[in-house]
Amino acid sequence: MTDRDQHRVREAALAGAARAGLPRSEIAASWRRVAATGLDPGAGADIPPVGGAELERRRAASGLADLVPRLAESLAPVVDAGQLVVVADAEGRVLWRLGSSGVRRLADHLGFVGGSAWTEANVGTNAIGTALVLGTPVQVRGAEHFVESHTRWGCAAAPLVDPWTGRTLGVVDVSGPSRSLHPAELALVELAARLTSAELVARHRAALDRLRARAAPLLAGLTGDALAIDHAGHLAASIGSRSPERVALPDGLSAGRVWLPTLGGATAEPLDGGWLLRLEAGEAAGATGTSLVLDLDGDPRLLVAGPSGSWSRTLSPRHAEILLALVDAGPAGRTGVQLSEDLFDDPGRTVTVRAELSRLRRLAGSLLQSGPYRLDPGLTTEVRGNRSGALPRSSAPVVRRWRTTV
Repeated sequence: MTDRDQHRVREAALAGAARAGLPRSEIAASWRRVAATGLDPGAGADIPPVGGAELERRRAASGLADLVPRLAESLAPVVDAGQLVVVADAEGRVLWRLGSSGVRRLADHLGFVGGSAWTEANVGTNAIGTALVLGTPVQVRGAEHFVESHTRWGCAAAPLVDPWTGRTLGVVDVSGPSRSLHPAELALVELAARLTSAELVARHRAALDRLRARAAPLLAGLTGDALAIDHAGHLAASIGSRSPERVALPDGLSAGRVWLPTLGGATAEPLDGGWLLRLEAGEAAGATGTSLVLDLDGDPRLLVAGPSGSWSRTLSPRHAEILLALVDAGPAGRTGVQLSEDLFDDPGRTVTVRAELSRLRRLAGSLLQSGPYRLDPGLTTEVRGNRSGALPRSSAPVVRRWRTTV
Protein backbone atom coordinates (compact mmCIF):
# COMPACT_ATOMS: atom_id res chain seq x y z
CA MET A 1 0.00 0.00 0.00
CA THR A 2 1.44 3.39 -0.99
CA ASP A 3 1.79 6.24 1.49
CA ARG A 4 -1.07 8.09 -0.26
CA ASP A 5 -3.28 5.00 0.03
CA GLN A 6 -2.41 4.71 3.74
CA HIS A 7 -3.49 8.33 4.29
CA ARG A 8 -6.80 7.70 2.53
CA VAL A 9 -7.46 4.58 4.63
CA ARG A 10 -6.55 6.41 7.83
CA GLU A 11 -8.77 9.43 7.14
CA ALA A 12 -11.74 7.29 6.12
CA ALA A 13 -11.36 4.81 8.99
CA LEU A 14 -11.06 7.52 11.65
CA ALA A 15 -14.09 9.25 10.15
CA GLY A 16 -16.06 6.02 10.63
CA ALA A 17 -16.55 5.16 6.95
CA ALA A 18 -17.96 1.64 6.60
CA ARG A 19 -15.86 0.86 3.52
CA ALA A 20 -12.70 2.60 4.46
CA GLY A 21 -10.40 -0.28 3.56
CA LEU A 22 -8.37 -2.06 6.16
CA PRO A 23 -4.94 -1.29 7.58
CA ARG A 24 -2.84 -4.18 8.88
CA SER A 25 -4.68 -6.11 11.59
CA GLU A 26 -2.34 -5.03 14.42
CA ILE A 27 -2.72 -1.39 13.36
CA ALA A 28 -6.51 -1.65 13.04
CA ALA A 29 -6.72 -3.19 16.53
CA SER A 30 -4.50 -0.41 17.93
CA TRP A 31 -6.71 2.26 16.35
CA ARG A 32 -9.76 0.67 17.99
CA ARG A 33 -8.05 0.60 21.39
CA VAL A 34 -6.88 4.20 21.09
CA ALA A 35 -10.20 5.50 19.77
CA ALA A 36 -11.98 3.86 22.72
CA THR A 37 -9.83 5.92 25.13
CA GLY A 38 -11.23 9.12 23.60
CA LEU A 39 -7.86 10.38 22.31
CA ASP A 40 -8.31 13.10 19.68
CA PRO A 41 -6.27 12.27 16.51
CA GLY A 42 -5.70 15.99 16.01
CA ALA A 43 -4.50 16.69 19.56
CA GLY A 44 -1.14 16.55 21.24
CA ALA A 45 0.03 14.52 24.23
CA ASP A 46 -1.82 14.82 27.55
CA ILE A 47 1.10 13.78 29.77
CA PRO A 48 4.01 16.24 29.96
CA PRO A 49 7.64 15.05 29.96
CA VAL A 50 9.26 14.49 33.35
CA GLY A 51 12.00 16.86 34.48
CA GLY A 52 15.73 16.24 34.55
CA ALA A 53 15.98 14.90 38.10
CA GLU A 54 13.09 12.47 37.58
CA LEU A 55 14.53 11.41 34.23
CA GLU A 56 17.86 10.56 35.89
CA ARG A 57 16.04 8.63 38.63
CA ARG A 58 14.14 6.62 36.00
CA ARG A 59 17.34 5.88 34.11
CA ALA A 60 18.95 4.54 37.26
CA ALA A 61 15.88 2.49 38.23
CA SER A 62 15.28 1.02 34.77
CA GLY A 63 18.06 -1.59 34.86
CA LEU A 64 18.93 -0.53 31.31
CA ALA A 65 21.84 1.87 31.80
CA ASP A 66 24.61 -0.70 31.31
CA LEU A 67 22.79 -2.17 28.30
CA VAL A 68 22.53 1.07 26.33
CA PRO A 69 26.17 1.06 25.07
CA ARG A 70 25.69 -2.42 23.57
CA LEU A 71 22.40 -1.39 21.98
CA ALA A 72 24.05 1.74 20.56
CA GLU A 73 26.87 -0.39 19.13
CA SER A 74 24.51 -2.91 17.48
CA LEU A 75 22.38 -0.13 15.98
CA ALA A 76 25.25 2.19 14.95
CA PRO A 77 24.53 1.73 11.20
CA VAL A 78 20.99 3.01 11.79
CA VAL A 79 22.31 6.12 13.54
CA ASP A 80 24.84 6.62 10.72
CA ALA A 81 21.95 6.46 8.24
CA GLY A 82 20.29 9.43 9.95
CA GLN A 83 17.75 7.63 12.14
CA LEU A 84 17.09 8.13 15.83
CA VAL A 85 17.64 5.26 18.29
CA VAL A 86 15.52 5.56 21.43
CA VAL A 87 15.47 3.48 24.62
CA ALA A 88 12.32 3.83 26.73
CA ASP A 89 11.36 2.27 30.05
CA ALA A 90 8.53 -0.20 30.68
CA GLU A 91 6.09 2.70 31.07
CA GLY A 92 6.97 4.10 27.65
CA ARG A 93 9.00 7.04 29.01
CA VAL A 94 11.85 8.05 26.71
CA LEU A 95 15.11 7.64 28.66
CA TRP A 96 17.88 7.88 26.03
CA ARG A 97 18.03 9.23 22.46
CA LEU A 98 20.95 8.55 20.12
CA GLY A 99 21.20 10.29 16.76
CA SER A 100 22.38 13.32 14.85
CA SER A 101 21.36 16.81 15.88
CA GLY A 102 19.16 17.06 12.78
CA VAL A 103 16.96 14.04 13.51
CA ARG A 104 16.83 14.97 17.21
CA ARG A 105 15.47 18.41 16.24
CA LEU A 106 12.78 16.76 14.11
CA ALA A 107 11.87 14.55 17.06
CA ASP A 108 11.74 17.62 19.32
CA HIS A 109 9.02 19.12 17.10
CA LEU A 110 6.89 16.01 17.75
CA GLY A 111 7.43 16.19 21.50
CA PHE A 112 9.53 13.01 21.20
CA VAL A 113 11.97 14.19 23.86
CA GLY A 114 13.67 12.78 26.93
CA GLY A 115 11.11 12.06 29.65
CA SER A 116 8.10 12.08 27.29
CA ALA A 117 5.51 9.28 27.53
CA TRP A 118 4.97 7.31 24.30
CA THR A 119 2.11 5.06 25.31
CA GLU A 120 -0.93 4.34 23.17
CA ALA A 121 -3.15 6.09 25.70
CA ASN A 122 -1.02 9.25 25.54
CA VAL A 123 0.06 9.64 21.90
CA GLY A 124 -1.93 6.96 20.07
CA THR A 125 -0.62 4.18 17.84
CA ASN A 126 3.19 4.26 17.75
CA ALA A 127 5.93 1.63 17.78
CA ILE A 128 6.98 2.11 21.42
CA GLY A 129 3.49 2.17 22.93
CA THR A 130 2.06 -0.53 20.67
CA ALA A 131 5.07 -2.84 21.24
CA LEU A 132 4.48 -2.48 24.99
CA VAL A 133 0.80 -3.39 24.57
CA LEU A 134 1.46 -6.39 22.33
CA GLY A 135 4.73 -7.55 23.88
CA THR A 136 6.14 -8.09 20.37
CA PRO A 137 8.18 -6.09 17.83
CA VAL A 138 6.12 -3.56 15.86
CA GLN A 139 6.70 -1.25 12.90
CA VAL A 140 4.41 1.76 12.37
CA ARG A 141 4.71 3.57 9.06
CA GLY A 142 3.54 7.11 8.35
CA ALA A 143 -0.25 7.22 8.20
CA GLU A 144 -0.53 4.13 10.41
CA HIS A 145 -0.02 6.52 13.33
CA PHE A 146 -3.24 7.56 15.04
CA VAL A 147 -2.27 11.18 15.72
CA GLU A 148 -2.11 13.38 12.62
CA SER A 149 1.13 15.15 13.51
CA HIS A 150 2.98 11.81 13.62
CA THR A 151 1.99 10.65 10.15
CA ARG A 152 5.20 11.98 8.58
CA TRP A 153 7.21 9.82 10.97
CA GLY A 154 8.08 6.12 10.93
CA CYS A 155 9.21 3.87 13.76
CA ALA A 156 10.11 0.27 14.59
CA ALA A 157 10.41 -1.00 18.16
CA ALA A 158 10.92 -4.20 20.13
CA PRO A 159 10.40 -4.88 23.86
CA LEU A 160 13.51 -5.40 25.99
CA VAL A 161 12.69 -8.44 28.13
CA ASP A 162 14.71 -10.09 30.88
CA PRO A 163 13.74 -13.76 30.29
CA TRP A 164 15.17 -14.75 33.68
CA THR A 165 12.72 -12.65 35.65
CA GLY A 166 10.00 -12.33 33.01
CA ARG A 167 10.09 -8.54 33.39
CA THR A 168 9.78 -6.17 30.45
CA LEU A 169 12.53 -3.66 31.15
CA GLY A 170 11.67 -1.28 28.36
CA VAL A 171 11.71 -0.84 24.58
CA VAL A 172 14.34 -0.15 21.92
CA ASP A 173 13.08 1.95 19.03
CA VAL A 174 14.35 3.24 15.69
CA SER A 175 12.54 6.33 14.38
CA GLY A 176 12.78 8.99 11.73
CA PRO A 177 10.98 10.62 8.82
CA SER A 178 8.78 7.93 7.25
CA ARG A 179 10.29 8.35 3.79
CA SER A 180 13.70 7.22 5.14
CA LEU A 181 12.53 4.30 7.29
CA HIS A 182 13.51 0.96 5.75
CA PRO A 183 11.37 -2.18 6.29
CA ALA A 184 14.50 -4.06 7.45
CA GLU A 185 14.79 -1.80 10.50
CA LEU A 186 12.14 -3.89 12.27
CA ALA A 187 14.43 -6.93 11.96
CA LEU A 188 17.37 -4.86 13.22
CA VAL A 189 15.65 -3.71 16.42
CA GLU A 190 14.28 -7.21 17.01
CA LEU A 191 17.80 -8.64 16.71
CA ALA A 192 19.19 -5.97 19.06
CA ALA A 193 16.49 -6.82 21.63
CA ARG A 194 17.19 -10.57 21.35
CA LEU A 195 20.92 -10.07 21.82
CA THR A 196 20.20 -7.98 24.91
CA SER A 197 17.94 -10.71 26.35
CA ALA A 198 20.62 -13.33 25.67
CA GLU A 199 23.23 -11.21 27.45
CA LEU A 200 20.97 -10.87 30.49
CA VAL A 201 20.35 -14.63 30.67
CA ALA A 202 24.10 -15.32 30.45
CA ARG A 203 24.71 -12.98 33.38
CA HIS A 204 21.97 -14.62 35.47
CA ARG A 205 23.22 -18.16 34.70
CA ALA A 206 26.73 -17.24 35.80
CA ALA A 207 25.38 -15.81 39.06
CA LEU A 208 23.27 -18.95 39.63
CA ASP A 209 26.34 -21.14 39.13
CA ARG A 210 28.21 -19.12 41.77
CA LEU A 211 25.27 -19.47 44.16
CA ARG A 212 25.13 -23.24 43.55
CA ALA A 213 28.81 -23.59 44.46
CA ARG A 214 28.32 -21.62 47.69
CA ALA A 215 25.13 -23.47 48.69
CA ALA A 216 26.27 -27.07 48.06
CA PRO A 217 28.30 -27.53 51.28
CA LEU A 218 25.60 -25.81 53.33
CA LEU A 219 22.83 -28.07 52.02
CA ALA A 220 24.97 -31.17 52.59
CA GLY A 221 24.69 -30.61 56.33
CA LEU A 222 20.89 -30.29 56.42
CA THR A 223 18.00 -32.74 56.62
CA GLY A 224 14.45 -32.43 55.30
CA ASP A 225 13.44 -30.35 52.28
CA ALA A 226 15.57 -27.28 51.60
CA LEU A 227 16.13 -25.09 48.55
CA ALA A 228 18.83 -22.63 47.54
CA ILE A 229 17.33 -20.07 45.15
CA ASP A 230 18.40 -16.80 43.58
CA HIS A 231 16.55 -13.53 44.10
CA ALA A 232 14.27 -14.30 41.14
CA GLY A 233 13.33 -17.68 42.66
CA HIS A 234 15.36 -19.88 40.28
CA LEU A 235 16.58 -23.12 41.87
CA ALA A 236 20.34 -23.39 42.36
CA ALA A 237 20.40 -26.56 44.52
CA SER A 238 18.11 -28.60 46.75
CA ILE A 239 17.81 -31.56 49.09
CA GLY A 240 14.70 -33.60 49.84
CA SER A 241 11.67 -34.44 47.71
CA ARG A 242 10.56 -30.94 46.68
CA SER A 243 12.67 -29.14 44.13
CA PRO A 244 10.59 -26.85 41.89
CA GLU A 245 12.40 -25.24 39.00
CA ARG A 246 11.34 -21.83 40.27
CA VAL A 247 9.70 -20.47 43.41
CA ALA A 248 7.31 -17.50 43.33
CA LEU A 249 8.62 -15.17 46.03
CA PRO A 250 6.70 -12.39 47.77
CA ASP A 251 7.79 -8.78 47.48
CA GLY A 252 10.09 -7.67 50.27
CA LEU A 253 11.12 -11.18 51.35
CA SER A 254 13.02 -11.05 54.63
CA ALA A 255 14.60 -13.58 56.97
CA GLY A 256 12.14 -15.63 59.00
CA ARG A 257 8.99 -17.58 58.36
CA VAL A 258 7.33 -17.14 54.97
CA TRP A 259 4.25 -18.71 53.39
CA LEU A 260 4.40 -19.63 49.70
CA PRO A 261 1.21 -20.35 47.73
CA THR A 262 2.40 -23.62 46.17
CA LEU A 263 4.87 -24.84 48.82
CA GLY A 264 3.31 -23.87 52.14
CA GLY A 265 5.34 -22.69 55.13
CA ALA A 266 9.11 -22.19 55.03
CA THR A 267 11.90 -20.44 56.87
CA ALA A 268 13.96 -18.05 54.75
CA GLU A 269 17.64 -17.39 55.42
CA PRO A 270 19.69 -14.96 53.30
CA LEU A 271 22.53 -16.26 51.15
CA ASP A 272 25.05 -14.29 49.11
CA GLY A 273 23.13 -13.99 45.84
CA GLY A 274 19.87 -15.53 47.00
CA TRP A 275 18.01 -17.37 49.73
CA LEU A 276 17.96 -20.66 51.62
CA LEU A 277 14.41 -21.93 52.12
CA ARG A 278 13.83 -24.65 54.73
CA LEU A 279 10.43 -26.08 53.83
CA GLU A 280 8.06 -27.22 56.54
CA ALA A 281 6.90 -30.83 56.54
CA GLY A 282 3.90 -31.72 54.39
CA GLU A 283 2.72 -30.47 51.02
CA ALA A 284 1.03 -27.11 50.60
CA ALA A 285 -2.73 -27.22 50.90
CA GLY A 286 -4.97 -26.76 47.85
CA ALA A 287 -6.90 -23.61 47.11
CA THR A 288 -9.79 -24.40 49.48
CA GLY A 289 -9.88 -21.71 52.13
CA THR A 290 -7.50 -19.52 50.12
CA SER A 291 -8.41 -16.00 48.96
CA LEU A 292 -7.03 -14.11 45.99
CA VAL A 293 -7.28 -10.33 45.87
CA LEU A 294 -6.32 -8.29 42.80
CA ASP A 295 -5.55 -4.80 44.10
CA LEU A 296 -5.57 -2.18 41.34
CA ASP A 297 -5.02 0.92 43.48
CA GLY A 298 -1.61 2.27 42.47
CA ASP A 299 0.80 -0.37 41.19
CA PRO A 300 -1.24 -3.57 40.69
CA ARG A 301 -0.67 -6.25 43.32
CA LEU A 302 -1.69 -9.87 43.84
CA LEU A 303 -2.56 -10.75 47.44
CA VAL A 304 -3.01 -14.44 48.34
CA ALA A 305 -4.01 -15.60 51.83
CA GLY A 306 -4.40 -19.21 52.95
CA PRO A 307 -5.12 -20.98 56.23
CA SER A 308 -1.47 -20.82 57.28
CA GLY A 309 -0.20 -17.53 55.87
CA SER A 310 -0.33 -14.80 53.26
CA TRP A 311 1.74 -13.66 50.29
CA SER A 312 1.80 -10.58 48.05
CA ARG A 313 3.51 -9.64 44.82
CA THR A 314 3.58 -6.60 42.54
CA LEU A 315 2.22 -7.46 39.09
CA SER A 316 3.02 -6.22 35.62
CA PRO A 317 0.10 -4.34 34.03
CA ARG A 318 -0.36 -7.21 31.56
CA HIS A 319 -0.65 -9.84 34.31
CA ALA A 320 -3.09 -7.58 36.14
CA GLU A 321 -5.20 -7.38 32.96
CA ILE A 322 -5.21 -11.18 32.62
CA LEU A 323 -6.20 -11.75 36.25
CA LEU A 324 -8.92 -9.12 35.95
CA ALA A 325 -10.35 -11.03 32.97
CA LEU A 326 -10.18 -14.37 34.80
CA VAL A 327 -11.76 -13.03 38.00
CA ASP A 328 -14.53 -11.47 35.91
CA ALA A 329 -15.06 -14.74 33.98
CA GLY A 330 -15.53 -16.84 37.14
CA PRO A 331 -15.57 -20.67 36.91
CA ALA A 332 -16.32 -20.62 33.16
CA GLY A 333 -12.89 -19.15 32.46
CA ARG A 334 -11.74 -17.72 29.14
CA THR A 335 -10.33 -19.31 26.00
CA GLY A 336 -7.14 -18.03 24.40
CA VAL A 337 -9.18 -16.26 21.71
CA GLN A 338 -11.42 -14.61 24.30
CA LEU A 339 -8.40 -13.41 26.31
CA SER A 340 -6.85 -12.11 23.09
CA GLU A 341 -9.95 -9.97 22.58
CA ASP A 342 -9.97 -8.95 26.27
CA LEU A 343 -6.37 -7.73 26.13
CA PHE A 344 -5.82 -6.52 22.57
CA ASP A 345 -9.24 -6.15 20.90
CA ASP A 346 -7.78 -8.63 18.42
CA PRO A 347 -8.64 -12.38 18.38
CA GLY A 348 -5.43 -13.16 16.49
CA ARG A 349 -2.96 -12.57 19.37
CA THR A 350 -3.30 -16.03 20.97
CA VAL A 351 0.44 -16.77 20.75
CA THR A 352 1.14 -13.67 22.86
CA VAL A 353 -1.60 -14.71 25.29
CA ARG A 354 -0.09 -18.18 25.76
CA ALA A 355 3.35 -16.70 26.42
CA GLU A 356 1.99 -14.27 29.02
CA LEU A 357 -0.02 -17.01 30.76
CA SER A 358 3.09 -19.18 30.92
CA ARG A 359 4.90 -16.35 32.73
CA LEU A 360 1.92 -15.75 35.03
CA ARG A 361 1.75 -19.46 35.90
CA ARG A 362 5.32 -19.26 37.25
CA LEU A 363 3.98 -16.68 39.68
CA ALA A 364 0.58 -18.13 40.55
CA GLY A 365 1.39 -21.84 40.24
CA SER A 366 -1.57 -24.19 40.65
CA LEU A 367 -3.91 -21.25 41.40
CA LEU A 368 -4.07 -20.78 37.61
CA GLN A 369 -5.62 -23.60 35.57
CA SER A 370 -6.08 -24.21 31.85
CA GLY A 371 -8.56 -25.74 29.40
CA PRO A 372 -10.06 -23.08 29.48
CA TYR A 373 -7.87 -20.61 31.37
CA ARG A 374 -9.40 -20.03 34.80
CA LEU A 375 -8.60 -19.57 38.48
CA ASP A 376 -8.85 -22.56 40.83
CA PRO A 377 -12.56 -22.89 41.71
CA GLY A 378 -11.68 -23.34 45.39
CA LEU A 379 -10.44 -19.73 45.58
CA THR A 380 -12.49 -16.81 46.78
CA THR A 381 -11.65 -13.83 44.57
CA GLU A 382 -11.98 -10.07 44.81
CA VAL A 383 -10.91 -7.05 42.77
CA ARG A 384 -10.15 -3.85 44.66
CA GLY A 385 -9.48 -0.42 43.29
CA ASN A 386 -10.80 2.91 42.10
CA ARG A 387 -12.51 2.00 38.84
CA SER A 388 -11.96 5.36 37.17
CA GLY A 389 -8.24 5.43 37.97
CA ALA A 390 -7.22 1.77 37.72
CA LEU A 391 -4.35 0.87 35.38
CA PRO A 392 -4.28 4.37 33.85
CA ARG A 393 -1.89 3.42 31.02
CA SER A 394 -3.93 0.41 29.93
CA SER A 395 -6.00 0.48 26.75
CA ALA A 396 -7.16 -3.16 27.14
CA PRO A 397 -10.89 -3.73 26.51
CA VAL A 398 -11.23 -5.72 29.75
CA VAL A 399 -9.94 -2.74 31.74
CA ARG A 400 -12.23 -0.31 29.92
CA ARG A 401 -15.23 -2.54 30.70
CA TRP A 402 -14.28 -2.77 34.38
CA ARG A 403 -13.84 1.00 34.66
CA THR A 404 -17.40 1.58 33.45
CA THR A 405 -19.11 -1.27 35.30
CA VAL A 406 -21.02 -0.44 38.47
